[in-house]
Amino acid sequence: MEFSAQQIAEFLKGEVVGNKDIKVSVFSKIEEGRSGTLTFLANPKYTHYIYETHADIVIVNKTFEPERAISATLIKVNDAYQSIAQLFTLVNNLKPRKTGISAKADIAQSASIGKDIFVGAFVSIGENCKIGNNVTIHPNTQIGDNVSVGDGSIIYSNVSIYSDCVVGKNNIIHSGAVIGADGFGFAPDEEGHYHKIPQIGNVVLGDDVEIGANTTIDRATMGATHIGDGVKIDNLVQVAHNVEVGEYTAIAAQTGIAGSTKVGRRCIFGGQVGITGHISIADGTILGAQTGVSGNINEGGKVWAGSPVLPIDTFRRASVLIRKLPDIVHTVYDLEKKLQK
Repeated sequence: MEFSAQQIAEFLKGEVVGNKDIKVSVFSKIEEGRSGTLTFLANPKYTHYIYETHADIVIVNKTFEPERAISATLIKVNDAYQSIAQLFTLVNNLKPRKTGISAKADIAQSASIGKDIFVGAFVSIGENCKIGNNVTIHPNTQIGDNVSVGDGSIIYSNVSIYSDCVVGKNNIIHSGAVIGADGFGFAPDEEGHYHKIPQIGNVVLGDDVEIGANTTIDRATMGATHIGDGVKIDNLVQVAHNVEVGEYTAIAAQTGIAGSTKVGRRCIFGGQVGITGHISIADGTILGAQTGVSGNINEGGKVWAGSPVLPIDTFRRASVLIRKLPDIVHTVYDLEKKLQK
């Protein structure tokens, strides 16, 4: 399907600079742009590519002012990154959606199944489940007893959702994710043997949540492990039992959050962040990659980094000193020798 620059600009509420009738049918990266494609420029590091790209249309911020001639037609918008996301969403929604239930799926008679759903081959849906309308469940996914899945959710292949868990509306759960496995609960006896503590809680995912591939969210010992509305969790993240993650928080890959920790709203965690258990993290906290948090963060809206965690300015100053530490040590040794003489 082709769209003209004018049609795209009207959809994005942008302004065309150049040939408004030029048409494109696919996307391309700006450095790989070719005829018939649309691309975008949001990161200033890629600005030099706009003067050499062969893409026919480039979406740019309204603040962009070219330094020399550009062959492509420009569409100026308030936020180029947001605009390209809107176009991706539009194109994705135009793709035909599968519906129907595979004859190879195993669905309990007591399960309640909504309208216009797709259930792929070798999907298993347990007793008393409630599957909403417009839900898509890809092959080989296992859904335990008493699970609820909200309208419009997409569950990809090889996902395991354990019994009694709740999946909200318009969730996306990627392949290999495990929702509701037992929390890591064991009680040692006098001889040091570990005895399993039954995990009788569940996991509750809010609406518009996205869970990355191979991410695991453990069920609560009692009550619920709760993931708030709009939370986005990357691949290979571990969320332990009884954790609470506030609304619209984003968590990058390989982060681990230990049990009973409470994460605030609109936080951002970089990759490989480690958070100990039974602490609280204030709303709007930003943690840099590989940050290690072992105590409460009570001041909201601040940026932290390092392990153990430090305010970002302190961490940067400390990093400079660490690089200079060998020279400082040699200086100290030289001074000691002089003092001894």
